[in-house]
Amino acid sequence: MEKTEVVVAGAGPTGLMLAHELRLAGIDVVLVDGLAARTGESRAGGVHARTMEIFDQRGLLARLRPQGRRMQAGHFGALPLDFSDFDTRHPYMLAVLQSVVERELDQRVTELGTTVRWGAPVVGFAQDATGIEVEIGGPTGTRTIRASYLVGCDGGRSAVRKLACLGFSGTDATATGMLADVELADPPDGPFFGHRRGAGDYSAVQFEPGWYRLIVQRHDLVPARGATLSFDDFRTNYREIAGTDFGMHSPRWVAHYGDAARQADRYRDGRVFLAGDAAHIHYPAGGQGLNLGVQDAVNLGWKLAIALRGNVSDELLDTYESERWPVGARVLQNTRAQTALQRPGPHMDALRETMGDLIDMDVVRQRLGLMITALDIRYDTKGEHPLAGRRVPDVDLSTEHGATRVAELLRTGRPILLRLNGHQLGSAAGSRVDVIDASSTQRWSVPGFGEIPVPAAVLIRPDGYVAWAAAHSDDTGLTEALTTWFGTD
Repeated sequence: MEKTEVVVAGAGPTGLMLAHELRLAGIDVVLVDGLAARTGESRAGGVHARTMEIFDQRGLLARLRPQGRRMQAGHFGALPLDFSDFDTRHPYMLAVLQSVVERELDQRVTELGTTVRWGAPVVGFAQDATGIEVEIGGPTGTRTIRASYLVGCDGGRSAVRKLACLGFSGTDATATGMLADVELADPPDGPFFGHRRGAGDYSAVQFEPGWYRLIVQRHDLVPARGATLSFDDFRTNYREIAGTDFGMHSPRWVAHYGDAARQADRYRDGRVFLAGDAAHIHYPAGGQGLNLGVQDAVNLGWKLAIALRGNVSDELLDTYESERWPVGARVLQNTRAQTALQRPGPHMDALRETMGDLIDMDVVRQRLGLMITALDIRYDTKGEHPLAGRRVPDVDLSTEHGATRVAELLRTGRPILLRLNGHQLGSAAGSRVDVIDASSTQRWSVPGFGEIPVPAAVLIRPDGYVAWAAAHSDDTGLTEALTTWFGTD
């Protein structure tokens, strides 16, 4: 029987990112996917600021950024949101196709020693006190892999979720969206989102030179489950709503989707975990789906690695659900709100005008924008310091080895105790974390909070969130934080 440490089911962005995190920590991974091969379908089309920060922390952003296009604004229910003044190195959305993200992640995972096994769906599993036996299907029959954990990253119709008998509660579709990646004979001037007309709205965005993504949303029909959409069907629907088809031709991908919103009742069942679309589905309003899945993966990856390699309580793995389930629920809530806000009719027109006036206020724009970009996430973490539970700012630093910044320190995927400006807290941290002494002269900006003085020390998790911080030379709570998050030596 083949043995490994973690079986990851699903080789989309979530599964690839999880495999990357595990391999970075030296964990053995088997990455399987039920598809016969990668389809090359473009799928999602945007990476938000927090996900760019995560990619930057792993040295991946430099590979992705040249292949995308910066867009300074996003939207909430097709009402524009300006990101340009957000406290991040990446105050924009990167318009880059999911197929490009998958290609780059696939290459990095391969470099780390793992390749995707295609045509290999999970068809069953049985877990016990010491591990889990995962049945993998294939053209020549089934085989069994013995692992410590199984993670389902296998999409909205997740086989892993169904086999685990985990509930998937939510609401059914009430509208449909249709998209096509095409060339245009008569393209519009610049991108636009959610122009309302009749029973729906329409959009057009250029992702790559010569190629546009056209989207039409209709509130007067919901296609039957399993229905297909041809390019002619799409063109007819788009022309009906937009009044033009911009001379669309040469489609390379056509798809449709509904606004069903569902979330797994639990993200963990013993040695089985769910991440990405296997854990939550929603309408792609605001471009949050890929980002949500990648962030699930980065949250779970280091915790599984420490559980496998370190002396840590099993309760650490429970924090994956307690931290990520509320984030997923919030995305379902805001995408439902955005879908409602795009419905046709004079009453909704009045609400949209009112919402547009509110979004013109910085406090509202930032509240919605920080939520869409996930820059405002704060996990439930002990401590009164304003950084506790928040993502660490990517500030410039000076060390004995020269100038650097926080994101570069996180390239190894290890936890860090960052001691600043001569403070010597945590001298007994041991081998659990990398202790780095640095100086910082600038005040630190925290999205949704404001500027804070440079802290004395910050304990940073591998996913870039703060497990503990001190404003002064007081290490109260540091020992507890080290043990809770990273175990004992």
